[in-house]
Amino acid sequence: MELLAVEAARRGLPVRAAEEPGLAGPAHWYGGPAAGGRLADRLGFALLEPADDWLAALPEEFTGRRVRTGTVADARAIDRPTFVKPPRDKSFPADVYADGSLLPPSLDPTEPVLLSDVVTFAAEYRLFLLDGRIATASRYAVFGRLDPSPLGTDRADRASAAQLGEFVDRLTAAAGHTLPSAVVVDVGHLLDPRHGGHRWAVVEANMAWFSHAYAADPARVLDVVLRAAGPREHLRTRDLAFERR
Repeated sequence: MELLAVEAARRGLPVRAAEEPGLAGPAHWYGGPAAGGRLADRLGFALLEPADDWLAALPEEFTGRRVRTGTVADARAIDRPTFVKPPRDKSFPADVYADGSLLPPSLDPTEPVLLSDVVTFAAEYRLFLLDGRIATASRYAVFGRLDPSPLGTDRADRASAAQLGEFVDRLTAAAGHTLPSAVVVDVGHLLDPRHGGHRWAVVEANMAWFSHAYAADPARVLDVVLRAAGPREHLRTRDLAFERR
C-alpha cells in the first residue's frame, strides 16, 4: 500500500485514508472489500472482480486439477483431503482440510466456496493483467512458502517468464472475455504426478484492488488498480458485468 501511495503521489494523485472525514468522490480505491463496498456509492467508484465460479469454469487444461464450486455445507461433507477456499473475501483460511469437520464452526452454511484436488505448486506467480496482457508480475511463493522475487532476475527465471507469457496468451485467448479488463491472476508451476515434470496452471483470480504487489513494479501495479477500482463514470461497457454489487 505504501509503495502504491508513493507512486500515486508522484503522479499528483492525492492519497487519503478511508477513515479520513470529509472524503469526496470521484475516487479510486485500494483496500479491503468490506470498506470498499461501504464507500463505493458515496465516493463513486466501481470495484471490478472476477466471478466466484471463474476458476471452476476453466478447462482442466488451465487448472491442472479438478475444481468445483459449492457451499460451506458441501465442504462440511467432504471426507478426504480437499483444498477449500472462499472465492473472494478471505472469510476463512484457504487450506487443505483433511475433512469438513475441520472448517471453522462459525461459517454460514450457504457461503460459497471453491473445492479442488490437492496439488503441489513448485513456484507461484502473481500477474497483474490489463486488457489481457501482463502489466507486471512477481513470484510470491516457492513450495507454498512466501518468497517474493521480481520476475526474470536470473536465467532460469527468464526462461520461466517466457513460458509464462505463452501460457497467459493461451489463457486470455480462451477465457479472457470472462475476466474484467483489470485483474490479478495467480499462476504456478504445478508438479505433474501423472506425466512427470512441471506444467503451468492457474492458482486463482483476484481483485487487483485487494492484492499484494509483492515484488512487482509498483507503477504498473497502480495502472491496473486505477482501472480495477476507479470512478464509476469511467467504467467500460465490457466491465459492467464484473462490478461488485
